[in-house]
Amino acid sequence: MTRHFRTIIIGRGLMGAAAARHLAGMEEGVAVIGPDEPVDKAEHTGVFASHYDEGRITRTIDRNPVWARLANRSIARYRDIERDSGIDFFGEVGALIVGPGRSRGRYVETIMDAAGQCGATAEIVDGAGLLEKFPYFSFAPKTEGVFEPRRAGYISPRRLVAAQSLLARKAGAEVIAATVTEVSDGGARVSVTTDAGETLTADKVLVAAGGFTISEKLLPAKIDLTVFARTVAYFEVDEEEARSLSAMPSLIYKAEFDEDGIYLLPPIRYPDGRWYIKIGGDPDDVPLSSEADIRDWFRSTGHNATREHLTRIICDLMPKLKVLQSETGTCVTSYSPSGYPMIGFSPSPRIAVLTAGCGAAAKSSDEIGRLGAVLMAQGSLAGEGYPVDFAPSFS
Repeated sequence: MTRHFRTIIIGRGLMGAAAARHLAGMEEGVAVIGPDEPVDKAEHTGVFASHYDEGRITRTIDRNPVWARLANRSIARYRDIERDSGIDFFGEVGALIVGPGRSRGRYVETIMDAAGQCGATAEIVDGAGLLEKFPYFSFAPKTEGVFEPRRAGYISPRRLVAAQSLLARKAGAEVIAATVTEVSDGGARVSVTTDAGETLTADKVLVAAGGFTISEKLLPAKIDLTVFARTVAYFEVDEEEARSLSAMPSLIYKAEFDEDGIYLLPPIRYPDGRWYIKIGGDPDDVPLSSEADIRDWFRSTGHNATREHLTRIICDLMPKLKVLQSETGTCVTSYSPSGYPMIGFSPSPRIAVLTAGCGAAAKSSDEIGRLGAVLMAQGSLAGEGYPVDFAPSFS
């Protein structure tokens, strides 16, 4: 007998798992479908997820008020999610945003203005203060920063997804470890086929498949989503070095040249038991135009030129860092034409979409997921108070 649900959420990543948790608290008959993390990435032939990682920067400050609201509402719920799930995922080490000092422009002032608008506790740190407070960093001359000590730092996306999935199940959702291969709108019901050969049906479906949302068989029309390949680098340090950097905040660094701008996370212990400092800031936008391209990219080790680029930057930025070895990793970022998440229905009134993190959604994923749940429960986002239209666009 075919199993039927009121709503099926496709994608068990940061947005999809959050949507499942929230929607399961609003209605019965919710299922969320997504594969478990592969044991061997290089040999895996299925889909991947960018949340297979331990570090994403989180902060409340954002110069865009919409993204600031999405982040603030999500971060305000972090501790509740940790408490209710029993899974810790938030490292509240603070976030440091550094760029050209006030004598060279208004970058730092705009960051502080944004902090004031969202009620964040933050302080300007001048060049001398940066050296005193964060002696492990070596910034360019005439540089200043804004430090947000609380409600900021990093999250483990892997553990946040685990927490959201656990709470979704507790609230009554069925969590199905499978990959969806096709979605078909039959009129009265939507059919969802998995790689296990099972066909499920639902009154409505929410596609929250990250970059894989561009797959031709998930939506009834081509979505206007641009997916870029990203290479990140991991620098391994020993436990003693990690302890010496235990007070290190997450860092966003706007360098003199835009291509040298990076983000950096403090030492984090990964599932292999080792400590890594992660750095991102891929200077190249390499588009991925198909599901096959995305799968191939995730199986790769990224671009060696980006590895060399990031190695040069971290050597200049942390010249005293004792590195044991380095390696690269791959992920993707997905962008909408508006620069905001796409949350709305496709040309089918039974199939909706929740995607487009725009490189800024990990920290905000709980609120984005909640909006996806509201859409499925109520049919629209009317009354949510956001000054932008999250409706997806299709070609």
